Amino acid sequence: MNKSKLFSLLQYVIPQHLLSRLTGRLAECRIAWVKNQLIKLFIKHFNVDMSEALQEEPTAYANFNDFFTRELKPDAREILADPTQLVSPADGAISELGLLQHGQLLQAKGINYSLTRLLGGNLEKAQPFMGGSFATIYLSPSDYHRVHMPLQGRLLETIYVPGKLFSVNQATADNVPDLFARNERLVCFFETPAGPMALILVGAMIVAGIETVWDGQVAPPARQVTLKDFNDPQPVVLEKGQEMGRFKLGSTAILVFGPDAVVWNDYLQNGTKVKLGEALATLKVKN
Repeated sequence: MNKSKLFSLLQYVIPQHLLSRLTGRLAECRIAWVKNQLIKLFIKHFNVDMSEALQEEPTAYANFNDFFTRELKPDAREILADPTQLVSPADGAISELGLLQHGQLLQAKGINYSLTRLLGGNLEKAQPFMGGSFATIYLSPSDYHRVHMPLQGRLLETIYVPGKLFSVNQATADNVPDLFARNERLVCFFETPAGPMALILVGAMIVAGIETVWDGQVAPPARQVTLKDFNDPQPVVLEKGQEMGRFKLGSTAILVFGPDAVVWNDYLQNGTKVKLGEALATLKVKN
C-alpha cells in the first residue's frame, strides 16, 4: 500500500472534528511564547514570504490565527481590471477545472462527484449550474488564506453544510470518494454579470474555522444545515477583488458557473499555480 492511500485510510478512523477543534484552540492561544514559537516554526517550515504581509513582524500578531489570516500589502497582488476576465479568488493551485458532465464535477483522475450534493443536496439549487463549468483551487498551508471575489457579485444566499473534515490535499483527493461533497462547507450563491455563481469554501482537517466578511465566523456552528437568505433591501454587493471570506488554516475554494458563462484559460490544468487577481477565464457576459 502506498503512503497516499495509507494517509487517506487513516483519516477515516481519527477523530477529525475533535482534532480540528483542539488545533483551533491552540491557534487562538495568546500566550506570547507559545504563539510566537508556533508562528516562527510555521514560517520557517513553509518558507512563508513575510515581505508581502502588511505586518511583517511575526511577533506582532495576537495569535496564530491572526498570523495565518494575515492581510497583504495593498500592492502585493494586482487584481486584473479587464471586465471580460474572471480572476483567481485566491492564491493556490488548480486541483481540477472544466465542464460539468451530467451533473458531476471532476475531483481527481477517474473520480467524479455530484454537484447537487456539493451544493447541499437540493436539486433546485443545482439546476442553474447544470451543463456549466467549475474550477477547484487548493490553498496550501503556505498560501495567503483570504478569499476574494473573482468578479462583481450580489450575494443571494448561503448554505452551511456540516460534514467530515478530511484533508483536501492531492493525496486525499486521489483516494477519498466525494471528498468535497462530504466535508464541512459553506456554499455562497451570487448573481453576477456572467449569470449565477456558486463559491464554495470547503473545510478540512485542522481547519479551525471559515469566516465571511458579512457574517464573521460561520463554521464551526451548530452541526446542522443552515440556510440564510440575503435578498433584503440592503443586499451584500461585493466588487471584483474584494475580500469575501477566509480560512483559519488551509483548505479549498470551488467556483461553479452556469452554461456558457466562462471559458477557462488553456494553460490551466491540475497543479497549475495561481495567484489572487490573475486571469483564470474569459467571461461571457449575460444580457
